[in-house]
Amino acid sequence: MASLHAPVRFMALALALGGNIAGLWAEETAPALMLELNAAQPSDKGCRLTFVVTNQLGSDLERAAFELALFDQAGVVDRLTVLEFRDMPQAKTKVSRFDLAGVDCGKPSRVLVNEAKDCVGTGIEPTACMRGLQTSAKAAIAFGV
Repeated sequence: MASLHAPVRFMALALALGGNIAGLWAEETAPALMLELNAAQPSDKGCRLTFVVTNQLGSDLERAAFELALFDQAGVVDRLTVLEFRDMPQAKTKVSRFDLAGVDCGKPSRVLVNEAKDCVGTGIEPTACMRGLQTSAKAAIAFGV
């Protein structure tokens, strides 16, 4: 009798494991747009912000524009500015630089992504850039949403 139950137990175990493995294969990571404030350096115009961007939204982005709020050392909003990122292929990491005229790199204590002003790509919803936004910073300035 024990020998009849062994194949049944083996089949049940195989089905259970197979179901779990299939579930793991089916799991996908959530669509994301990773935006890292990598550096803030003085430039001839003011302050150059360098961003490292990785598009994992599921499709190429033709353009994305974000309104950023720059806070001074006292935590007061110093200025709002819009940065336009272009041509961000799916699954590609890209470096983008922006010169902020009249900004002293030592003054901003924090940069906040206030909103996405533009998010355009085939099959990309206009809200996808903010909904999938993941921020990080390597610069000495706090960065986030």
